[in-house]
Amino acid sequence: MRRRWEILRTALLRHATPGAKMSRAALALLAALSVGAYLLAQYGVGGGEGDLHPMVAAAELMEAATVAIRDCRLARGVELSPDDVNRTGFIGVRYSPLTTTLGDLAAKRTTTNPNMAALLVRLLHDAGAEKGDAVAIGASGSFPALIVATLAATRAMGLHPILICSLGASQWGANDPRFTWLEIEDCLVAAGVFPEAYRAVAVSLGGDRDAALELDLEVRDALVAAVAARGARFLYEPDLARNVAERVRTYDAHAEGRRIAAFVGIGGNWADMGEDPVVLTLLPGLNVLTVVPEGPGRGVALAMAADGIPLVHLLNMRGLTTRYGLPWDPSPLPRPGEGHMYVTYSSRPLFPFHVLAGVYLAAIAGLAVAWRVVRRGLVPDR
Repeated sequence: MRRRWEILRTALLRHATPGAKMSRAALALLAALSVGAYLLAQYGVGGGEGDLHPMVAAAELMEAATVAIRDCRLARGVELSPDDVNRTGFIGVRYSPLTTTLGDLAAKRTTTNPNMAALLVRLLHDAGAEKGDAVAIGASGSFPALIVATLAATRAMGLHPILICSLGASQWGANDPRFTWLEIEDCLVAAGVFPEAYRAVAVSLGGDRDAALELDLEVRDALVAAVAARGARFLYEPDLARNVAERVRTYDAHAEGRRIAAFVGIGGNWADMGEDPVVLTLLPGLNVLTVVPEGPGRGVALAMAADGIPLVHLLNMRGLTTRYGLPWDPSPLPRPGEGHMYVTYSSRPLFPFHVLAGVYLAAIAGLAVAWRVVRRGLVPDR
């Protein structure tokens, strides 16, 4: 033992003075150790493609849906919006008789990124959704691309989507009366992108009190007639508590015994959001609430949370892209599988952070002890 230690000590001290050279060597070793630990903590080593496959599959499906929507829109004689710089078919107009509120053009274009569908896979996976589960989706017409992204994610994951959609839309959403969510849905089913079962199980007017009170009566009548022509179920209930109760019953009925693994809220539908100020504290993306206040202001989101169902909140697009690493208002659109999000979420790290931290600190301590032994010329006992 003594002989081995002498050989090690001699090798470390060979051609070195007691000062600067050994200090530089120790610092270089410490730097290499730190960089290695950082890379493992940041990127990890894991299962790789097995985790990425449904994300990429969902993004590719959304890309195919975008082509189908654009082609169908043009075939129906509805021109693309001049603000639709990526020619997706998702972007509406600045103002129309169907516009319920203000909107952000950059936010609407951001949602057309096909990798939004990959993000939804990530969020639903983190919510605990498993193949065969149901996913309740409450959406407004303000973000049609996010509805498609969510449907694409559920299809890639083998989930059962239950969509309730309102037709009113904010600026640059599905607010062209010639191409509302009803027409988009028709195009997707006709193209074979989604099956008939992915159509909305119920439709409402949206807007003020979910009754579109801010729209002209003629516009509301035209929407009701369009819903009736498709044989879709029409929801009309200006009382919040009754509206929420009806929506929850609808989700439960269409789940047909499946577990509802998550509620995805898209846009700011009045019934989904409710009037309780707690809903304003929801983070963009995944939320798991442990305490939910009771009261008449509860919307569908808080009613679901009270039953222990995770919430996926899709409204603040700037916050969503910042939190999950997606680009803001990209042009051209990224291809499926491209982006920082895939790098940071390719798989769970092989080495948990607390394990890495323990190994790193132990290595630092060992290096310090070795350095002191070499410096002082100490030899351990036999």
